Amino acid sequence: MMMVKKISTLILSCCLLIPVLAQKKVSGINWKKVNVLVYTKNGNGYVHKNIDTASMALKQLGEKKGFSVTVSDNPADFNEANLKKYTLVIFNNTNNDVFDTPEQKVAFMRYIQAGGGFIGIHSATGTERNWPWFKRLIGGTFVRHANHQTFTEIVIDADHPSTSFLPRIWERSDECYYVKEMNPDLRVLVVHDLSSVDDKDKPEFFGSSFPSVWCHKFDGGVQWYTSLGHDAPTYLTEEFQNHLLGGITWVVAESKGLDYTRARAKSPGDPLPY
Repeated sequence: MMMVKKISTLILSCCLLIPVLAQKKVSGINWKKVNVLVYTKNGNGYVHKNIDTASMALKQLGEKKGFSVTVSDNPADFNEANLKKYTLVIFNNTNNDVFDTPEQKVAFMRYIQAGGGFIGIHSATGTERNWPWFKRLIGGTFVRHANHQTFTEIVIDADHPSTSFLPRIWERSDECYYVKEMNPDLRVLVVHDLSSVDDKDKPEFFGSSFPSVWCHKFDGGVQWYTSLGHDAPTYLTEEFQNHLLGGITWVVAESKGLDYTRARAKSPGDPLPY
């Protein structure tokens, strides 16, 4: 065990000497036409103290790139007329039940089915834990996290705007999230290096790693998620802002615009696509 730790430390030290790569360029985006809804609603339970800072960081990214950002915690905003205004919806550290009515859920489903974009940040996997469709959309549902600590992430897919500039071994001070009911179609970009995590209850079924950042296309929409971002100061760093911007860039680039002729949802409990 001591030898493994020494090797891990050596690898980390060497990787930290590698210069940060330039962010993967994505062309053809007219940022002035991009409109983002940042949703911050929390149900009963733990509410992260990072939400205001994260929203501010997303607004700063909007100012930098030229896209519009609207921040809301009002579930009534989930109606078809309003959602048609937005290129993508970001669930900023949402948690537990965040909708008031089945109609709001159906409006969100129809938005995704029409080709809408979606991003989840950190505790967003703890959102709507009893709604199978949402769990498929975001990629899984929160189980628990290890104690807050310093650990390493491993970038396993650097061919993505949210990861292309990162070192392969990315040291973080954060929470190591575990989720269940994972969607099998995920494109995993980054994994927790579980050998660097002090947690006696770490899951074994992924071996020495566990997915932490991913993207995919589901039910007509385009989705990206990062489990990182527990601490408010994280959102003030250029590195993490570029991580978020890369996720936004990919979702916008892959989205083909809204076409509600493809929307078919009638109920939150509609059969899943697979």
